Amino acid sequence: MKTYPETSNNGVVSTATASQTAPAHPVVNRPNVTTVGFIVFLASDLMFFAALFAMYFTIRSVVPELWETQTEVLDIPYALGNTLILVSSSFTCQLGVFAAEKFRPRRTGSLFNVAKWGMVEWFYLTFLLGAVFVSGQVMEYATLVSEGIAINSDGYGSVFYLTTGFHGIHVTIGLICFLLVIGRAYGAKKFGHHDATFAICVSYYWHFVDVVWVGLFGVIYLLQ
Repeated sequence: MKTYPETSNNGVVSTATASQTAPAHPVVNRPNVTTVGFIVFLASDLMFFAALFAMYFTIRSVVPELWETQTEVLDIPYALGNTLILVSSSFTCQLGVFAAEKFRPRRTGSLFNVAKWGMVEWFYLTFLLGAVFVSGQVMEYATLVSEGIAINSDGYGSVFYLTTGFHGIHVTIGLICFLLVIGRAYGAKKFGHHDATFAICVSYYWHFVDVVWVGLFGVIYLLQ
């Protein structure tokens, strides 16, 4: 704050005060370190699946005659239904994330009032859909083995079980993560920012495995 002298018309000297306001510094919104680290992990996992896709196309180009006979055994309508179940779980997962972002871990109304569901209820439903998908994949494996397509039968069987099998392992890991999020929500005295961040990271992982499966379904079942 500074004081400046002023002279009036009658010769009287007075003082005037002027204030200077320091410019406000812009607020820097830094990204969440946990979220950034998890996205980097998913990027590395994407490279892993890219290698599986490369293996699939390489073996297919070497022995294309296997695809002319073995793909006839695939039950495309069954696999499509299983795919729709997994894709629908992404929507229920995201609804759970919306509830977590509002810091609403559990329902605030009746169980039959879906609009009042919290993160836990949506994640329970997501877990159920994911478990149905994995069960459906196991049943498909049993059918294919009975038809003579095993992991050690030929090149087609090897790449089929490796690509879909590793994806199934990722889905199973995602189901375990949902149980961890649900358990953490029950154990927390107050559902806060860190709990919501954990739920969001798990949702990133789940959306990732869903998108990967859509790619696998298109390559394995549709591009025969």
